[in-house]
Amino acid sequence: ISMIAHVTARKMPNLHRYEEEKFFVNAGGRKESVPSRHDPPTKELSVVVPSYNEEDRLPLMMDEALDYLEKRQKRDPSFTYEVIVVNDGSKDQTEKVAMKYCKKYGSDKVRVLSLVKNRGKGGAVRMGVFSSRGKKILMADADGATKFADIEKVEEGLKSLQPWPNQMAISCGSRAHLEKDSIAKRSYFRTLLMYGFHFLVWFLCVREIRDTQCGFKLLTREAALQTFQTLHIERWAFDVELLYIAQCLRIPVAEVAVNWTEIEGSKLVPFWSWLQMGRDLLFIRLRYMTGAWQLETRKCN
Repeated sequence: ISMIAHVTARKMPNLHRYEEEKFFVNAGGRKESVPSRHDPPTKELSVVVPSYNEEDRLPLMMDEALDYLEKRQKRDPSFTYEVIVVNDGSKDQTEKVAMKYCKKYGSDKVRVLSLVKNRGKGGAVRMGVFSSRGKKILMADADGATKFADIEKVEEGLKSLQPWPNQMAISCGSRAHLEKDSIAKRSYFRTLLMYGFHFLVWFLCVREIRDTQCGFKLLTREAALQTFQTLHIERWAFDVELLYIAQCLRIPVAEVAVNWTEIEGSKLVPFWSWLQMGRDLLFIRLRYMTGAWQLETRKCN
């Protein structure tokens, strides 16, 4: 299995950006170049929203997020933000829906980055991170399952880790405290899959974080750039690799309980998606162990 994992590994992360992905369309309909990830930050916060066929669920999330961000900016004019909706090769009207917010709030606050092909959630988040201008970067799901105001909780989690080594730290929203209630609503089969996945995460990759899959994560810019430039997995298990990389690089990570509600319309197919994630978890461990995948600054044991 180790040999197969090593031989079949794509050695370098997929950092390629198509020509069309080097621009976003502003509120006036004109193309503007996306900033380089090496540029110094000019915003306090970037919110990256990966979106694939989310025309129905995206408006609720955007309304809640922008209402919170606008009110916060009015209270504190020094607070600046941007929301980057990454349209991950959607086949519906996701881009059109997102552009309505760009036109309403202006392209300095809301940007729509459309990817030529579907990359998967991890690939979409990476493109958003690499196009961001924030000192801190928040990953937020398009379904709005996590209350956006809970960003204050993950911000406190980030502060609790100071001083940040090399300005790197990560604060993860967590649904672990809701596990007992969610089990009561799930079938035995889905509960078994959940426990099996949690065990594989703990056994193979990440032991300190109970909920690796919550899509509400806040990273310092330095931590985001360091982890995402190393990330190989672009689909469901990317969160685990992200935290595995952080663990290997000794980036401090906080886990903070957030309010979360299950929203209908999930793209996750319980059995097949979890089977793919289980395979990815095994390959994460084996490919880093065998050197097929490598970290730039420190090798993981």
